[in-house]
Amino acid sequence: MHRRSFLPMAGAVFAALSLAACADVPSSAPSLTAPDVVALTSSASGNSAADVAIVRQLAAGRGVTALPARPFVRRQLVHLGQALTFDPILSGNKDISCGTCHFPAFGTGDGKSLSIGQGGANVGPKRSHPLGTFIPRNAPPLFNLAAMKHLFWDGRIEQNGATLTTPAGNQITSAMRGTFEFGPISAIGMFPVTNRAEMRAGSGNDLAALPDSNMQGIWTALMKRLGAIPEYRAMFENAYPGTKFDDMTFAHASNAIGGFIVDSYSLANAPWDRFLAGHDDALSPRQLEGAKTFLTLKCSICHTGATLSDDQFHNVALAQIGPGEGNGTGFNDDFGRMNVTGNPADIYKFRTTPLRNVEFTAPYGHDGSVRSLRSFVEHYSESDLKLIAFNPFELEPGLRGTLLNNQATIIAQRDPIIMGVVLTDDLVGKLMDYMTALSDPAVRDLGKTVPTHLPSRLPVQRPM
Repeated sequence: MHRRSFLPMAGAVFAALSLAACADVPSSAPSLTAPDVVALTSSASGNSAADVAIVRQLAAGRGVTALPARPFVRRQLVHLGQALTFDPILSGNKDISCGTCHFPAFGTGDGKSLSIGQGGANVGPKRSHPLGTFIPRNAPPLFNLAAMKHLFWDGRIEQNGATLTTPAGNQITSAMRGTFEFGPISAIGMFPVTNRAEMRAGSGNDLAALPDSNMQGIWTALMKRLGAIPEYRAMFENAYPGTKFDDMTFAHASNAIGGFIVDSYSLANAPWDRFLAGHDDALSPRQLEGAKTFLTLKCSICHTGATLSDDQFHNVALAQIGPGEGNGTGFNDDFGRMNVTGNPADIYKFRTTPLRNVEFTAPYGHDGSVRSLRSFVEHYSESDLKLIAFNPFELEPGLRGTLLNNQATIIAQRDPIIMGVVLTDDLVGKLMDYMTALSDPAVRDLGKTVPTHLPSRLPVQRPM
């Protein structure tokens, strides 16, 4: 038996951890008191019943929940979405696909601080560009996105109740919105294809010739490309029975990409998932201790919910590197969420990183400025000092000279929730132990999600 329904949950099970290193645990932490009698029963893994009960109560108090059931995606739609995700036919010069920057072997990212878009060569950390150009932001992982209401680092695709907001405004018609079956993730494919640096290229092709503002024209041109390939026409009509290809829009393609991501990268079999499902032995003693530490610290205020992200936006004092998003006096800064809302209070805020499979998704932060997971955890200890001491020579050579001297402004706008946080090496080690409990074993073998051939007959891009 894995479940221990006999555990004495009433009366709570935890004398609050004495965490002088992170003393200001907020009042929102669950109220826990030590029981008069502690059960000494241990699970097969060596975990005490009391510690198991503590972690369960802490998780409930922090709102850390199991992932929702993965939405059903019909096979034909998955097959179409897989081809579109990895097919360079969607890029201006047919030299890059969505999968180039979101490759399964690199945690559905690319292993680079900042991605390299059209015109680059290779896939993964060794990808380079002859002009040394970078995309302004890190390629975020694709895990469990059906459970997220905000997509992209600045949340420019967001779901509020029944309202889906995107950068395209009314260029996404009501009929196109009606095509989206999986929430915000269905719209994710609509936008990289319109971005010149990411996929569209600056000149020399039918997509690049269109104005940046004419998203409808770009999407129509892409459907014309796809419609010229008989295999794609058949795949679209199989994926959307009863609808002829000529009556479809690029929303059908984006919805298929979203369906493929949902089906292939919704992973819910990590030790932590099994623990939440009632299996006391799912966590090792070190992982259980790490969970107890994580859920007692401020970490679990923002890293909460099913994805271990509050799906909100915070300024956590990360260094700004790369070309930026056109902000600031030098046009090389990135104002983050403020670019979406226009609210100065949102400057330098970015979406809280989901933590599932996080050990496989380095580098970290909106611009990938933090190279290792341990360094990312350590960053939250005296984050202002970490920002001031940031060493750009830990980055790849092409980014070392791009560090922006805006530290004072970032620190002045830093989220109060991380102020005063100091983590000892021991606490960092325990948090790292917990991170390992968030990895689904399937993440190590996602090669099957890469197709062997493409309807366009273009080569499937793989790491060299």
